[in-house]
Amino acid sequence: MVRFDATSCAVVVALISTLGGFSPNAAAQSQNRLQNTSRDGSATAIDYDTARLDRRLEAVRAAGPITLDGRLDEPSWASAPMATHFIQNDPREGEPATYDTEVRILYDDEALYFGVFARDGEPGRLTINDLKKDFNTNASDGFRVVLDTFHDARNGYTFAINPSGAKYDAQMVNEGRERNADWDGIWDVATDVAETGWYAEIRIPFRTLKFENRDTQTWGINFERKLRRVNEDSYWSPLPRIYDLDRVSMAGTLEGLRGVRPGMNLRFKPYAATASTTNRGSRTTGELDAGLDVKYGVTTGLVWDFTVNTDFSQVEVDEQQINFTRFSLFFPEKRDFFLENSGIFQFGSQVQGGANRQNEMRLFFSRRIGLSDEGEPLPILAGTRLTGRQGLYSVGVINIQQRAAGAAAAANITALRLRRDILANSDIGAVFLNKDASGPHFNRVAGMDANFRFGYLSLNGYAARTFSPEAATPGRGNAFSTRAGVDWENREWRFQVGHGSIGEQFNDELGFAPRLGVHNVDAWVGRRLRPAAVSGWLRQMQPHWEFDMFTRQDDGGLETRFVGYHYNFNFQDGSNAEVGVNHYAEEVPTAFTINRGSGTRVNAGRYEYPEYFGFWRTNEAARVSLLTRVNAGPFYDGDRRSIAVGPSVRVDETFNAAVNLQVNDISLSTGSFVTKLVTTRVNYNFNTKMFFNALIQYNSDNHQWTSNLRFNIIHRPLSDFFLVYNERRDERSGILLSRAVIAKMTYLMAF
Repeated sequence: MVRFDATSCAVVVALISTLGGFSPNAAAQSQNRLQNTSRDGSATAIDYDTARLDRRLEAVRAAGPITLDGRLDEPSWASAPMATHFIQNDPREGEPATYDTEVRILYDDEALYFGVFARDGEPGRLTINDLKKDFNTNASDGFRVVLDTFHDARNGYTFAINPSGAKYDAQMVNEGRERNADWDGIWDVATDVAETGWYAEIRIPFRTLKFENRDTQTWGINFERKLRRVNEDSYWSPLPRIYDLDRVSMAGTLEGLRGVRPGMNLRFKPYAATASTTNRGSRTTGELDAGLDVKYGVTTGLVWDFTVNTDFSQVEVDEQQINFTRFSLFFPEKRDFFLENSGIFQFGSQVQGGANRQNEMRLFFSRRIGLSDEGEPLPILAGTRLTGRQGLYSVGVINIQQRAAGAAAAANITALRLRRDILANSDIGAVFLNKDASGPHFNRVAGMDANFRFGYLSLNGYAARTFSPEAATPGRGNAFSTRAGVDWENREWRFQVGHGSIGEQFNDELGFAPRLGVHNVDAWVGRRLRPAAVSGWLRQMQPHWEFDMFTRQDDGGLETRFVGYHYNFNFQDGSNAEVGVNHYAEEVPTAFTINRGSGTRVNAGRYEYPEYFGFWRTNEAARVSLLTRVNAGPFYDGDRRSIAVGPSVRVDETFNAAVNLQVNDISLSTGSFVTKLVTTRVNYNFNTKMFFNALIQYNSDNHQWTSNLRFNIIHRPLSDFFLVYNERRDERSGILLSRAVIAKMTYLMAF
């Protein structure tokens, strides 16, 4: 049974008062019609279905070669039809963009070309924060295009640029439910800033894209313009505020592509690497290594990858975390081989919520391949992967042979994923995971999931079971995991509720499951408010309520309960703030050590306590910005005070740096301790193809300084040279614990 104390009840009453004004009739209004008030007081009405059908653009075959110089001075550009009249979706939904954007499209046998003129009355005030690949598109002026090449109103490619020619690309699946920003395509751009705006010429080779092999192509297409100094987003095919460019079912149409073919899509990418490693108490050792990645387009939608002697030495190290719970922490995947097309392997649906949901169960988690539980690399001998789309089906196949290293046995790992599109925007799927290690040990997982989307309403669910030798799954319970959820969202409201369970014998060695033997109920309710009286500086408020409860399957007793009452503020310049209170209740069955250095423990027992917090992030596009978070309140049988401070500075698009300091002061009945975690990032961009990145961290828990310095040159498309320096030092003695210097060269050959 869920219990609330007097404070909780008072906060609920206040929150309900703030959320007031909800009515079934308002909630049921059509998502495809909007009527708002313009600045001059006149009514502006948009029928989004009609607007989408009207947004049609003809591609014209270029009469001669196109030189990428950002000037649009070739005669062919003048004859190409123009996409214009962009419409805001934020901050003033339905109004014309402050400065319009003009887009023309040309093509030849090899590539698709976009000619962009982004009008701007004050080009000297353009916000350009970065030059690196996959830059932060939310913190910069920019232009984005989405291409739905199969015209299925679900999936697509996103390409983005800023006025200095920085590039971002991504794959998008199921209208943004899965977005893979780590996908890398071969394409190029040139830009030029003029007195009345900025220009861009974008070239995307057809071999970069997958599409049907037909004489005439019809694709879905949409464009986004970001005017960052007023934090404005506008679109060619207009979108309601709750959607973004990924909503390709509301995109316009690109016509007129004739006689083009997807490329052979055959790529060879060999690498050579050398490393010098020094560990404390041992002499320096050297190593020379080489390997190969091959990519082959089996069909226009399916790609087959092969890798031999895979190496991830250039990948950035993890950002450190300090664990104050009795459960495992989640660290994201960063290795390119596993990130490309990773959305296909996503199982189920992600749950709404903040930090309390970051460690939720994931059925397939690729970090369990080639990495130990401690994050140390395990050698991969070879692997293959088949991913992509074929008709109504999305297909994913991975097979990896992992070599033995230390206590880790050699293992063959397989992941199979099949998903079928049904109805207008829904899908059903199945997954099978298998790990066969040396000897009699095996681990298998089989599951099915479904996601249904009907306008504002989404329904999702899954069921999975694991299979392992009895010795690997002690305990009673069962080996199943299930979940069912409902999500409803319009411009003003969002509701989400779900129920899940994980059996005590659920043993997923290729996934992430921090809790076993539990039932879980979660909910999230929030309302978006845009008060006109303060619209000059405040854009949106979002009061919301979160609930998350785990109970034990064996006796129904409480394990953890979280209830949060939060109030979020988004300001017109892009800054945001949040205040709230979180109420925790936890049953600790066995004492655990929360801090090894001081020996502080949390004793067995039941604990209930509130935590109060405040968060503030200033405009991240400004030259100087600040992130601050303060938490205070009881903690188990004592108290906790924590603060996080993160200043950032940007000299220009070439140099930016940030420091984040987290301090926790915790006092319990068994002891007291203070933890400090410092994370420093320094980035210098020589240009759009040469970068230096430094990540320096200090963790008072293990008394270590760690450094990760990377120098990267993109010497040809998708071909890199890396020089990496990694070091760990003991903070107290200054003694070197480990050091590695790595040089790696890759060279892509595409056909």
